[in-house]
Amino acid sequence: MTPDEAIRTAITYETKIRDLYRDAAASTRDPTGKRVFGLLAEDEQRHLDYLHHKLEEWDRAGVIRIDDVKSVVPPAQAIRDGMAALRQTMAREDRTDEKRMLAKALAVEIETSRFYEKMVEEMADDTRPMFARFLESEHGHIEIVQAELDYISRTGYWFDIKEFDME
Repeated sequence: MTPDEAIRTAITYETKIRDLYRDAAASTRDPTGKRVFGLLAEDEQRHLDYLHHKLEEWDRAGVIRIDDVKSVVPPAQAIRDGMAALRQTMAREDRTDEKRMLAKALAVEIETSRFYEKMVEEMADDTRPMFARFLESEHGHIEIVQAELDYISRTGYWFDIKEFDME
């Protein structure tokens, strides 16, 4: 796959997940859910802006200069700390719609991550770092979505940590 083909494919993936998060933010009634989905949509939009810029760079000069991809999503530990404070509120509400939206988002994030994994393996050295950074960001999104889905689904896990044991 050429760099421009890879970027165009990445744009397709990022658009799909951005739109999913925008729809979720617009349709959820919960203020926390709106904020989380909105934050994730904003992060995906930054990815899209970056990718469009890189595609223009490729079309103009035939090279891609790798810059840092900015993320509005904080580090995983900061997310864990903030979301832990929301547990009581989340436990009192019916979260059926959010579960469906989170499950769909998780599937799309995993699909997008698989694409970036493939690009990290296949692309030339000059574009590999860009795709590696996107892969890192998508892994963070997966962790956020999975943690929230686990909690509102009451699986007993929070960020892959078992919260309770029946034994």
